[in-house]
Amino acid sequence: MSHDLTLAQNHAFDLARTLMVPVTLFRVDDEFGVMVSSEYDGDEGTVVHEYDPFE
Repeated sequence: MSHDLTLAQNHAFDLARTLMVPVTLFRVDDEFGVMVSSEYDGDEGTVVHEYDPFE
């Protein structure tokens, strides 16, 4: 988890391109997290952005 949105966005984009799968950037309290979109089952209201390497 990261407290810095810009850092989390950069890591999410890099992860999506490295794994070649969509990843979801989400926020919980004051921290940001990234995970593979197919595994994300959290609240849709916490999603900041979804990165799709095929778009």
